[in-house]
Order: sequence, then C-alpha cells, then structure tokens
Amino acid sequence: MLVILQVPVEELEGKTIGLYFGANCYANCEKFTPLLAKAYQNLKEQGAKFEVVFVSCDENQSSFQQFHRTMPWTAVPFADLLLKKRLNRSFSVEAIPSLIILSPAGELLHSDGGVDLIYRHGSRAFPFTPSRIRELISEEKAKHDSQTLEKLLAINGRDYVIDHGKQLQVRISNLAGKTIGLYFSAQWCPPCVKFTHRLASIYTSLREKHDLFEIVFVSADKDESGYSECYGEMPWIALPYNVEYTKLLSRYFDIRGIPALIIIGPDGKTVTSEGRNLINLHMEMAYPFTEEQLKLVQAKADEEAKGYPRSLHHAGHSHALRLVSTNSGGGPYICCECEEQGLGWAYQCLPCGYEIHRKCVKEGG
Repeated sequence: MLVILQVPVEELEGKTIGLYFGANCYANCEKFTPLLAKAYQNLKEQGAKFEVVFVSCDENQSSFQQFHRTMPWTAVPFADLLLKKRLNRSFSVEAIPSLIILSPAGELLHSDGGVDLIYRHGSRAFPFTPSRIRELISEEKAKHDSQTLEKLLAINGRDYVIDHGKQLQVRISNLAGKTIGLYFSAQWCPPCVKFTHRLASIYTSLREKHDLFEIVFVSADKDESGYSECYGEMPWIALPYNVEYTKLLSRYFDIRGIPALIIIGPDGKTVTSEGRNLINLHMEMAYPFTEEQLKLVQAKADEEAKGYPRSLHHAGHSHALRLVSTNSGGGPYICCECEEQGLGWAYQCLPCGYEIHRKCVKEGG
C-alpha cells in the first residue's frame, strides 16, 4: 500500500535539490531510477544535505503511483498540474529522464547534465558544483592516462580470465601487446544475441589473420545461469561472472546500453568505445579500429562508391532509393533492413525516412 505523507517545503531549504522529471514504463527512466536511488541512499547514509523531488510526466494517477513506489524520495502531487507545467517551462525540459540540480541557495547548477553525472559518477558527483565536477574530470583523465589491461581486468588480485573452449585459465599478462575488445553483453538482451553471431563470425575470420586480436566477454547477465548460456555461444575468453565488477567497468567506460564493444589498444589504452558500430559498418575491415585504419576504409569506400548506381529499387521498399553519403544525408542512421547503426554511403528514401546500408540492398522491382 502506498502511504502518502505531506512534506513541508521548508524541509528542503538549505539542501541541494534534484528535480527528477520522469515517467513510468519509459525504458530510459526505468533504467536510470535505480541508479539515482542508489546515489540518493548513499548520500543519505553519509548525512549529505541532498534531496530529490519527483516531477511526474505520467499520463495518469495510477502510473504515477506505480512509479513513485520505486522511489525513496518525495514528489510533486500528481494533481498539481500548474506546478508541474511551470517547472517544465522554467527548466525547458525537452526529454526524460531529466535531473535538474539546484544549489542550497536555489541557484541552477545543472539544467541538462544531472542524469549524465549520476551515470558517470553516482553519489561522488555531490554537491554537483563546478569545482567538484572539475575534480572528477581530472580524476577520470588521470585514471585513463594510467590505464593498463591489468588494471582493467584484474579483480581482487585475480590475474586471469577464462577460456571455456579450452577449459583453462588465461593469464592477463599473456594478453599484453594485443588489441582487445571488451564485449559487454547478456543473454536476456535480444540485440546482444543478434550481434554476438555477427561478431563471432568476424572474430573467427580476424583470428585466422591476426593472432594479436582477442575479445573478452564482460557479462551483464542477471545470474550465473544466464552468464553460462550467453558465454556458451561465444568463441572468445571471458571475465568470471561478477555483477559488481561489470558495474564498475560500465561506469568507467560510461556504457549506457548493450551490446557494447570497447576496443583497447596494444598499449593498454582505449582506442574507441564505438567498436560495435565500427563492426556493423566495416566488418573485419575495421581492425585494428584506429583512426588511421578508419581513414583508409573510408577512402576505399569513397572510391568504390563512384561505381554505385545513383538510385535503385530495394525489395523491402516501394519507392526508389537514392544513393547518399555522409555529406549528403547518409548518417548516422538506423538501417531499416538489419536495424543496426549506419554512417556514410547508404540508400535512402527521404520522404519515408527509409535508409539502409548498401550491403543490405536486395534489388527488386
């Protein structure tokens, strides 16, 4: 049963306030709320003067109550439409979730970056002042500058990853000098299942040509059985199942969704966090994922495009599709055929908002 208590506004005075705009059954809000709740609870345990006020964007009282039950903080009454509209207008809220941060003096600290700060830093972002954010950015830069593969993968002194195919442990030190893909995935995630099959094919092809390439599975599964099922479809090595360490790595690389493929270079530094998109765009030609390689791939694609038909009919769409490039409307986009991200040369029907990778074209009348 939901217990409704009235909290005097005076109790918010002298505190840093987060105005949380969100709605029930909205995936991004459902994902963010637990992270905010954890940060909130941590700050409460530390005695920090911080409070969150939920400003509902729900369509009805029932949805509001259902969502508010998941939150440990107060809320603007759902029936107070005038106040909610005034707050939305005052802070120009255009998308949810949104976390507006106000200082103890009522001054605006962050109008659109509160969600990002919680994702990246959690409760450590408090009190959300410019000086505190500069400190966190400096700390983050120092960590990335001193990053090594051993620092990333070693958990509580464990110096190995596992290879289920060969039933053995692989010492992390043996991976030094290789290009490594950290693959964040889970059995419960349909896009992960789909991408895993594509990545496995490319991995096998690359390993035949480049023995200095490896992928390490980082599980986002909900339990060990899901981890085992998910890893059973993969030909590469993996970190042992550890929920908390996956969370740490996800925060370190600012991962907001899976599947995600982070590329680590032979020197142990991050090459790119866009490994998934690069695989979808360039397949094995993306390797070793460096800027130099991507420039070569793009130059080759531009040269090949000179021979592409300027327009064609695709079997999956009723109108003629026009060839476009990055400079003429070719991305970024989501391919309407394979539902993966695209960038660069593509075939497009602008009036319909229809766009596909060139490799996904199935010519027809």
